[in-house]
Amino acid sequence: MSDKLIDELPFEPERYELQAAPAFHFELDRREFFKALGGGVFVFILLDSVLAQESGQGRRRGTGDRTPQELGAWLHIAEDGRVAVYTGKVEVGQGSRTSLTQAVAEELRIPVSSITLTMGDTDLTPFDMGTFGSMTTPVMGRQLRRAAATARELLIDLAAEQLKADRAGLTVSAGKIVNTATKQSLDFGRLTKGQKLMKALGENAPMTPADQWKIAGTSVPKIDGRANVTGAHKYTSDVKRPGMLHGKVLRASAFSATLASVDTKAAEAMSGVTVVRDGDFVGVAAATEHAASQALSSVRAEWKSSPQPSSRELFEYLKKNPTEGQGGQGFEGRSANAAGSIEQGLAAAQVKLERSYTIAYIAHIPLEPRAAVAEWNEGKLTVWTGTQRPFGVRSELAQVFHLPEDKVRVIVPDTGSGYGGKHTGEAAIEASRIAKATGKPVKLVWTREEEFTWAYFRPAGVIDVKSGASAEGKITAWEFHNYNSGASGIRTLYDIPNQKIEFHPVRSPLRQGSYRALAATANHFARESNMDELAHELKMDPLEFRLKNLKDPRLRAVFESAAARFGWGKAKPSTGCGFGIAGGFEKGAYVASCAEVRAGVSGSVKIVRVVTAFECGAIVNPDNLKNQIEGSMLMGIGGALFEAIEFENGKILNARLSRYRVPRFSDAPVLETVLVDRKDLPSAGCGETPIVSLAPAVGNAIFDASGVRHRSMPMLPGTQKQPPLSEPPSRSRI
Repeated sequence: MSDKLIDELPFEPERYELQAAPAFHFELDRREFFKALGGGVFVFILLDSVLAQESGQGRRRGTGDRTPQELGAWLHIAEDGRVAVYTGKVEVGQGSRTSLTQAVAEELRIPVSSITLTMGDTDLTPFDMGTFGSMTTPVMGRQLRRAAATARELLIDLAAEQLKADRAGLTVSAGKIVNTATKQSLDFGRLTKGQKLMKALGENAPMTPADQWKIAGTSVPKIDGRANVTGAHKYTSDVKRPGMLHGKVLRASAFSATLASVDTKAAEAMSGVTVVRDGDFVGVAAATEHAASQALSSVRAEWKSSPQPSSRELFEYLKKNPTEGQGGQGFEGRSANAAGSIEQGLAAAQVKLERSYTIAYIAHIPLEPRAAVAEWNEGKLTVWTGTQRPFGVRSELAQVFHLPEDKVRVIVPDTGSGYGGKHTGEAAIEASRIAKATGKPVKLVWTREEEFTWAYFRPAGVIDVKSGASAEGKITAWEFHNYNSGASGIRTLYDIPNQKIEFHPVRSPLRQGSYRALAATANHFARESNMDELAHELKMDPLEFRLKNLKDPRLRAVFESAAARFGWGKAKPSTGCGFGIAGGFEKGAYVASCAEVRAGVSGSVKIVRVVTAFECGAIVNPDNLKNQIEGSMLMGIGGALFEAIEFENGKILNARLSRYRVPRFSDAPVLETVLVDRKDLPSAGCGETPIVSLAPAVGNAIFDASGVRHRSMPMLPGTQKQPPLSEPPSRSRI
């Protein structure tokens, strides 16, 4: 991946949560690797170099505004031969612990089991902006490969010196340097014994080409996977500290409400309960979670609030409330594009369309709601929490509690999903404030209702599209305006001479921010739905129409691969069955999906089968990539068909799973995945891009089956309690 592309990745306009003010304002009083690790080989990099690479264009709250001067260690080979690797990235279920370990194992020519990877510990790992933007594989994977390759070359130098051998005749295998001529060998531990060697990470470390990979590129089983499925793994909510209390926080009656009065006398009278009051912040602590909940329920509070919009008037509100500087400023290269003349393009068109598409707010629904354990010890704060941005949360804590950052440590246990929703440190701040007052460690775990209400949502949006195409099937005009949802994936790869594309920031009535693939899902839904509408008006096959307007070879390849596996153009198996196709690109990866649906007479829809072709350069772990793609398809079903946040006057009306429909086992279609492995291209991330093709493919299939065109996500609102169509006995299921 080029440095230019890396610079463009970190911040997209719709990462609203990183631009917001701190959640709380409190009025409070104001790594020594060698000692810890001993001798051996260290591979270092100056952290200001890391910042230059990962900070992107401009700074945001909690991203590490200062430039550290210390050295950060990526890799350490101990005197006993053990290999320790360090990264600020975190594991939230996407499989990066495994793929990053594979990268190091490949370059050091050692088994995956020989490596211990420490992730997301701000006292031990080099600075990292966070685990988002599909940057782990293309950026961190490359960093760790370089570190391992640098260490490998240093070990070869040491072996050549000790064996008095020609360096060119030495090979690395199974943790040893072997002289191919004499068969003499030295293991890593013997080479490093009694030495303390440092090597700066070199730009030109000779990394192994993808077509020569032996460990990378294979389906290595998930590291610690057994602990995940047996319950042995300890999540944040499993962390226990001596003398630990449990905390709860008083929540406002509505968004933007302020505390008018509060009576905590009943809670204060309870045995073993501590009440913390700091401005609008009110928290309680007790020996058990149940006791803390009882104490909180006894608090009597009155709130002041003002009228706010409801979900019924959302899209009209978004069009009428533009704002400047909230995400659009400084992102013109990503969020705006103009070429040719829209007027001339429409004049040359045989078919002209003017359509609006809408996207509802949806919630992240992580398997593990926000949680944190906070402990103060001699002026230093240590927090265990499930976040995608440990260094960002460290900065938030330092800011809120008026501490230097070296007095704050954030440790991230492998976390139960994030999907872009765990970039901020609310739970960490709340637990830390209560722990500060009690003088004891405090665990605070959000309820599902708190997660639904007080986390941020995927932005809602309105997308207006004006398009035109000639009788021959060439698109002549494309005008595309996105209001609020965001600019990710807003640019088109279709070959259109006259186009105008703009993102318009809006004052959102709800707190909003990053979500898997950001606005690329919304923008692809609008674009690929409109492409289908143009094809229908021209009476052209939807795939033929796309390929006629597409020169990009990578996007063409996934369209053709998905269509071939699906059997595009074949006869439909029954009445009420429809086929749909859609594709797209984002974060350096390309995807296309073909969907088969059945539409019932009542308006019900069952997704029967989805075939997805995906290309992200050289594949690091095929099985994990397939898991990511299939997970994206299943997750995308919710936003496509029925997920939507309902709200009124600053209150969420469906803040629990009994009222908010998420995909169920009965919704799962047959999933088939085609992996397009391009070993000639750098590896891109895969955690986000696959999801963008599901909704438009399904929407286009619904139209093909029923003649009904859905231009809103979700496409089937109000179907939360509707039973799914029964599955035909001839169809297999997963």
